[in-house]
Amino acid sequence: MKIIQANQTNRQSIIELLKNEKLPVDDLPGNLDHFFVAVSDSNIIGVIGLELYPPFCLLRSMVVRKDYQNQKVATALVETLEKHAFDLKLSRIYLLTETASAYFDKKNYQRVERSEVPDEIKGSTEFSSVCPVSAIVMKKSI
Repeated sequence: MKIIQANQTNRQSIIELLKNEKLPVDDLPGNLDHFFVAVSDSNIIGVIGLELYPPFCLLRSMVVRKDYQNQKVATALVETLEKHAFDLKLSRIYLLTETASAYFDKKNYQRVERSEVPDEIKGSTEFSSVCPVSAIVMKKSI
């Protein structure tokens, strides 16, 4: 398995992965410059992405195909994304989740109230309309 930067040729596979896990696809950025895919035997088995709101960013669209879960694919994706955010000199990663808060707790993300989120992130479609109000908000300083 390897992690590579996503590109437009990966778009349909990314959309299929996200749809299979009931994650939003309508607001997937046209440009996938800040998305990464996990590839095994030339198949995309995982994806993760960032939306940039300097000096902050929003982690979105993390998913690993069910038959590859519990094989450290998500860990490799998260580590790649965090390094990318660090290289871009971003200061904090935010995320919204309904299902993965326990996972991100283990990765040193902290739960925060929606009111603590910077306005830049609050203005994202993910935060303002796509994810339900019940989603847990988390952050990590990098």
